[in-house]
Amino acid sequence: MTELYSRQRAMRNMRKAALQRGVIAVLDVGTSKIACLVLRFDGPERLAGEDGVGSLAGQSTFRVIGAATTRSRGMRFGEVDTMSETERAIRTALQAAQKMADQRVDHVIVGFAGARVRSYGLAGSIDLEGAAVSEQDVAQVLAACDMPDIGEGRDVLHAQPVNFALDHRTGLLDPRGQIGNRLSVDMHMLTVDGTAVQNLLRCIKRCDLEVAGLASAAYVAGISTLVEDEQELGAACIDMGGSITSISIFMKKHMIYADSVRLGGDHITLDISKGLQVPMSVAERLKTLNGGAVATGMDDREIIELGGNTGDWEHDRRTASRAELIGIMRPRIEEILEEVRLRLDAAGFECLPSQQIVLTGGGSQIPGLDGLAARILGNSVRLGRPLRVQGLPQATTGAAFSGVVGLALFAAHPQDEWWDFRIPAERYPARSLRRAVKWFRDNW
Repeated sequence: MTELYSRQRAMRNMRKAALQRGVIAVLDVGTSKIACLVLRFDGPERLAGEDGVGSLAGQSTFRVIGAATTRSRGMRFGEVDTMSETERAIRTALQAAQKMADQRVDHVIVGFAGARVRSYGLAGSIDLEGAAVSEQDVAQVLAACDMPDIGEGRDVLHAQPVNFALDHRTGLLDPRGQIGNRLSVDMHMLTVDGTAVQNLLRCIKRCDLEVAGLASAAYVAGISTLVEDEQELGAACIDMGGSITSISIFMKKHMIYADSVRLGGDHITLDISKGLQVPMSVAERLKTLNGGAVATGMDDREIIELGGNTGDWEHDRRTASRAELIGIMRPRIEEILEEVRLRLDAAGFECLPSQQIVLTGGGSQIPGLDGLAARILGNSVRLGRPLRVQGLPQATTGAAFSGVVGLALFAAHPQDEWWDFRIPAERYPARSLRRAVKWFRDNW
């Protein structure tokens, strides 16, 4: 844990140094595509903690000066599968973005969807004896949280205080300077498979880049697509990627739960390829141009030329109705949404005051998906696009780019995390705590 703490703090310090120099890159490493943005920071950073613990501390204004995307290679389920191919794809995206920006970049903040994320709810408290809360008190109450048994080979990716209580008053964003006798904290912790993260870091190191931060795709997609009221009152963001569907729940402007389903848009493409006996490239085109989630009476009469390049004239001139195509796609879409519903039910999502669900990611663009999702998930569902940021090219404003835009916001507006406070290493508790994903039922 001490090693992890040091590595995360080193990344945060590296990010601050890169921002002072004025340029940093963000890299969304997915299974189907790799997207890169080069950011130029105009304004100086404000003092970290100015807006409160867990708030958007250390904000900066930025604009996008370079953007590029390329087909991802060597990735499987959001994790590095073939190091050399992934390295080549990252270099391709980075060099194109640097060329557009006319600026060399040495530091990068990386987002990824794999590594089997798990959520934990932690709680801790300390006695103050009537004194005003200091920075050291915040560090001590975070250290007082019982550390769960996260399992061997797993690392902590995010550890954010989401709620403070001082005596009988709860819901505090920043308790510093206030007087009380007992300080308590609720913290959300997200863990990932350490080996998968190490492989990704090694791959990026081979591209002559320094990693200045890591973020979960579930987290960054949520901060880029959920509007302020949704983040405040409670909402879930479903980011449908190539082979991973990421789930995050936000409340009081903090992520309080995250999970993932190892199914995505590539599985729908594979079903089309097998069902219609066409190559994957043709199946992807059919899904994008003619696909849908709900068939109507008109779809039986809409005939699609399947095409192909096998050299067999009879095989290549086949046709299918749009209803057939939707009939192949729908079972897989329903399976993904059913799995998402199981994750939301396990998290106690029905206990939140607002139960808005936002669909984003490349897989969310299938026509009729929002209506089908509303029936399966039983909630208010809308399609989400990332927030508009200065300088972002029109081609990268779609739902497929929620992750990389979220990384840009994460770079400029980082929330306070465990390692932002100088917690002495010996204060880490050794006690184990059962996994407590549903802790927020009692707190909100």
